[in-house]
Amino acid sequence: METAEIAGLIVNTCTGYLCPGVSTYLIEELGLKRSVKAYDLVGSGCGGAVPNLQLAGALARERPGGAVLSVAVEICSCTFQMGDDASLIISNAIFGDGAAAAVVSGKPGGFALVDSVSRFAPEYREDIRFVHRNGQLHNQLSARLPGLAAETAGGLVAELLAANGLTRGDIGRWAVHPGGENVIKAVQAGLALGDDDMRRTRKVLSELGNMSSATVLFILEEMQREGLRPGELVVLLAFGAGLSAHACLLRKV
Repeated sequence: METAEIAGLIVNTCTGYLCPGVSTYLIEELGLKRSVKAYDLVGSGCGGAVPNLQLAGALARERPGGAVLSVAVEICSCTFQMGDDASLIISNAIFGDGAAAAVVSGKPGGFALVDSVSRFAPEYREDIRFVHRNGQLHNQLSARLPGLAAETAGGLVAELLAANGLTRGDIGRWAVHPGGENVIKAVQAGLALGDDDMRRTRKVLSELGNMSSATVLFILEEMQREGLRPGELVVLLAFGAGLSAHACLLRKV
């Protein structure tokens, strides 16, 4: 695809906030049209790639023939600090930097965006968020986060599947955000998924770390390398600050 075909650009980040936004740098570096519809999304945490795809899909439908570039970029190392706080130690151990991108258009190939749902539980805001201490950015993670993530994700997936007349058995692959091993175990148990369903999630976490919002796209790329059958259904599931959770149903074309 040529850059001239890119009619929209959406960048999400919770760690790389700039003003002007990251989108302006991409417009310059990629040589995109100066009239491109550009949006910078912030504050969604590790779940941010799915709202990005939601907006990209809507924008692509508005502009037939044009494509939308969806970019998730995270500099998680900006939260690496010294200290003996449990949240800080866990954060330093599992997070890493990463960026991923997808092109959303009406052209055949890749995946079809079938449906997506989101759920917000602001009453749990203090369980997963960024905080500033002495001028430094810190991850704040509570001990009850695995249970909260599993509960929120379970309701979200049930809603997504019911809306499309599906059961868990209809889903061929699961791209679940790796919020750490305890979170993975809790979400896996809550969704009654097998170890093979979570194998790619654990592989990406082991090799690259939790790259916040970009991570689910790395898991999707891992599935692409393994190969998917035409028509196979994939659920992207991500959760993060807020507490927020987002799920997207994809079908391999």
